Amino acid sequence: MAEIKIIGIDLGATNVRGAVVENGRVSVIQALQINSEGTVEEVLISIYEVIDRLLTYGGVMAIGIGVPSIVDVDEGIVYNVLNIPSWKEVHLKKTLQERYDLPVYVNNDANCFAVGEYYYGKGKGCSSMIGLTMGTGLGAGAIINRHLYAGANCGAGEFGFIPYEHNLLEYHASGSFFTITKGVNGQQAFEDAQKGDSAALKLYQEFGKHVGYAIKMVMYTYDPQLIVLGGSARHGFEFFKATMWEEINTFAFPGSVQKIRIEVSELQNSGIVGAAALYLDSLA
Repeated sequence: MAEIKIIGIDLGATNVRGAVVENGRVSVIQALQINSEGTVEEVLISIYEVIDRLLTYGGVMAIGIGVPSIVDVDEGIVYNVLNIPSWKEVHLKKTLQERYDLPVYVNNDANCFAVGEYYYGKGKGCSSMIGLTMGTGLGAGAIINRHLYAGANCGAGEFGFIPYEHNLLEYHASGSFFTITKGVNGQQAFEDAQKGDSAALKLYQEFGKHVGYAIKMVMYTYDPQLIVLGGSARHGFEFFKATMWEEINTFAFPGSVQKIRIEVSELQNSGIVGAAALYLDSLA
């Protein structure tokens, strides 16, 4: 692959981070805090400053940006950005293209994670894969026939909203299992499990059953070759993988269970490289 420089921007609730991505290699990361309670323009100014810094590298072909929201992918309009109240409808693609005269690609953060894994991580060479993010909530991005599939309304892969256990699946198969469902500190539970604490290990065993159920939902709906686990909860994989597989083994089609690959993401700065990979997906 020829050397292509793409700016990847990861917009979060408290900061914006970006870098120039070149064949998966990431430049020095530029980051700024944002005023999440600020106006649309105030948040945009922070994004501009990060991009302006990155353009000094020269030779940039495009800009990709991931946001925690639903996106009109074709028009690059973002709606109701999580934890940024003023961003109810922002024409982000048009605004950035007019300012920088570069192609701009906008998508939600879970889709960016998936496409980043496909081009730069565990998904290389797959024709179909799901990136399952287990952070504060549960989300997913889908690669089908070597191309990101966002759905008609950028809503594909929202497994977290499946009704489950008198609630929603994301309250059981993401970091919220620890913080909301069980009322414990997730980082503390992880550290306790590392020390062999029986209560923490039991929590992870329960968590694994829920993750296994989520994976079965992925298999029933998308039947992918590969599922890559991302998000902060993935770090406890060694503690929940046994019960996760116990649940997966109840899947209706044993042949599919034998073939499915489940990997844990090792991608560094996945939000940034995934946003940059949106440009590569546009060429597919």
